[in-house]
Amino acid sequence: MAVLNPNEIFFTAFEPKVSNRFIMYVDGIPSYQIKGVGAVSLTQGTVQLNHINVARYVKGKTLWNTISLTLFDPITPSGAQAVMEWVRLHHESVTGRDGYADFYKKNIVFNVLDPVGATVEEWELKGAYIQSANFGDLDFSSSDPVEISLTLRYDYAILKF
Repeated sequence: MAVLNPNEIFFTAFEPKVSNRFIMYVDGIPSYQIKGVGAVSLTQGTVQLNHINVARYVKGKTLWNTISLTLFDPITPSGAQAVMEWVRLHHESVTGRDGYADFYKKNIVFNVLDPVGATVEEWELKGAYIQSANFGDLDFSSSDPVEISLTLRYDYAILKF
């Protein structure tokens, strides 16, 4: 006969995390310009170990997947200018020089917030840099705001709490 646990059968109040309650901190880009960010994700590689007629598997290398970031591009301060300052640390278009990783790699923090604005979850992306940037389309038939799309590559992520 199963024993019922009172904690499992009675109502338990909970508050779900909501996707629009977050704040992100990127050095050089104001937090209010950040419209959205993709989820942190990783892929575990596989190593096949062959032995006689059997294959066994163990975990291979861990790859942290890229993360997408969408920014508003206000007139002042210019979002495009803020992104280009970071891009110039990677590569200077005029001279063709590339930068040192120590200069262009940044640690990025984003916090998930509760309804009153307290941090309930904090991620830190270590060694993030811009893998690709799209500065938005312009169109005479649209009055939508211009958005900047970034794809960030990072070394690893830490879920602090």
